[in-house]
Parts: sequence; C-alpha cells; structure tokens
Amino acid sequence: MSKKKSSFREDTKHNQKGEESENKKDNTNTESIDQAEEANSATADPGEQPVSVAEEEALTADKVVSAEELLEEKLAEMQDKYIRLSAEFDNYRKRTLREKMDLTKFASENVLLKILPFMDDFERALANMENARDHNAVKEGIDLIHIKFLDFLKQNGISEVEALDIPFNIDLHDAVGKMPVEDKNRKGKVVEVIQKGYYLLDKVIRHSKVIVGE
Repeated sequence: MSKKKSSFREDTKHNQKGEESENKKDNTNTESIDQAEEANSATADPGEQPVSVAEEEALTADKVVSAEELLEEKLAEMQDKYIRLSAEFDNYRKRTLREKMDLTKFASENVLLKILPFMDDFERALANMENARDHNAVKEGIDLIHIKFLDFLKQNGISEVEALDIPFNIDLHDAVGKMPVEDKNRKGKVVEVIQKGYYLLDKVIRHSKVIVGE
C-alpha cells in the first residue's frame, strides 16, 4: 500500500514538472510573438494608416489622369509652335518671292540711270544741229558723246568682239553672206562686218554678223 502511494506521488511530481516545462515553453513562444509584434509596431510609421484596395485604385487612376493631362498640354504647346513656325515660314516665303520679283523687275535700274546722261547729251546735240552753222563742231560734239559712251561700256565689262580680217569663228561670228576674194590669204576670213559683236566680261552676249571671203 505504501509502495503504491509513493509511486503515485512520483507520477504526480513528474506530471507537474512536465506541465511546468510546457507552460514555460508556451510563455516563451508568447513572449517571442509579443516581441515581434512590438518590433513591427516600432518600425512602422505611427502616422501611416492602412490603405484599402479602393483607395489604391483611386490613386492609380489620378496618376494616369495627371499623365494624360500633361501629355495633352505638351501636345497643345507643340501644335501652337508648329502653327507659329508655319505662319512665319509662309510670310518669309512671300517676302522672298516679292523681293525676287522686284529684283528681276528693277535689275536694270542702275544701268539705265547711268545711260540717261547720254540721252541728255544727244538731245542737246540735236537741238544745236538745227541752228548750228559749223558742222565740224557738231561732228566733234557727237564724237565726244560716242567716246564717252564707249568708256561707259568698258566700265561695265562690255568689250567688242574682234572680227575683221581674222579667220571665221563660229563661236564668235555669225556669217550672213560670202564674198569672192582675189587674195588667197583672205579666203575663210571675215572681209566685212555688218554688225559688231560684244562680250560681257568673258561671255559673248552678241555674235558679230559678218561676210566671209571665198
């Protein structure tokens, strides 16, 4: 009987020890969980509030709308710049075309202004010829006008094409007829100039009209 009581006591003590160890384990786990939650709560922003799915979708939609509005503003700005540039280019084109037309229309203005004094000289010479008795004086006046005009042509790059008594050159001369010649050295050469030809610098602007010996 006493043996049974002692074994019962030992079992009871053993069970109590097991329960105490289990309780210690549970307490340890509970303390670990509490510490982890405290650590998470400590690291989290105290002012931060949990965001719902609806709020996240609303924020995303606002961001998309803002991006679209920004793109629309940029597009409107680029369109405005394009319209302005197009208008400026159109005005420039019209102005350039008008200037080009004026340049073509009045290109000879400076030359004509320089020729007008010769017209004045000829008019004065003609007026003097009506009452002049000294024809030599009239002739000398016309010669002076001619010399003055030749100097004007030289100043503007005009020079005479050489023709008389030189071999016919199709690049310089325009044959309007032929004439028999006795001198064999004159065959194939210009024997008479009907109309003089002229250079403008190095360019032939008018061929000489000539008669060629044969």
